[in-house]
Amino acid sequence: MPTRVIPINVKLLRTACSSCSLHELCLPAGLGQEELERLDKIINLKRPLKRGEYLYRSGGELQSLYAVRTGFMKSCVLHDDGREQVAGFHMAGELLGMDAIGTSKHMCDAIALEDSDICEIPFGDLEQLSRDIPTLQRHFHRIMSREIARDYGVMLLLGSMRAEERLAAFLLNLSQRFAARGYSPTRFILRMTREEIGSYLGLKLETISRAFSHFQNEELIAVHNKSIELKDSAGLRALIGQSAGR
Repeated sequence: MPTRVIPINVKLLRTACSSCSLHELCLPAGLGQEELERLDKIINLKRPLKRGEYLYRSGGELQSLYAVRTGFMKSCVLHDDGREQVAGFHMAGELLGMDAIGTSKHMCDAIALEDSDICEIPFGDLEQLSRDIPTLQRHFHRIMSREIARDYGVMLLLGSMRAEERLAAFLLNLSQRFAARGYSPTRFILRMTREEIGSYLGLKLETISRAFSHFQNEELIAVHNKSIELKDSAGLRALIGQSAGR
């Protein structure tokens, strides 16, 4: 059953966007007050998704883009033989649904990895508003470019890196994304399973587990259940050929 949209008044929406801690990561970045008010009017705040719930499914029609307000999501594709291929992990301040812009149909499923709050942005309204507000259009293009660059980076990662290098790059990427949201870059919770990480990185579960164990033995990281501490970020960067000061 599709998630029901909760009607919410414009004043509350305006407060939600303009005062949101993710202001500079999401669509409102760089907008003036009048422009922000126009954006507020087209946004719906969806009912929170429970862990395991679908935001949308593969093959579904493009109706909206979705901004993660709180929580953590994954996008994935289900193969004909039943195997799940994780295509990405999405945290607060990131947009989902752009996979459907080209064909008007979603190419993957989007599933909540934990209880999450989602802002829904009707795509037709966003297109019209982007034509009226060049700042919004430019920012939206930057977001799309960032997604393309991320996909390209994953392709390079899968094509040229060894297993431990892939995991190091994944942990450092998470670190940077948490830091951009004001969270600790060295201590965070992994909302995804090791099997899901392996699927995303193109590695088997046992390979991922060995890499985690090796990093812990080398004191690059400390692991307690799903809690991760990056004890030696420079060492992780060295594994993938980055300088410590980069």
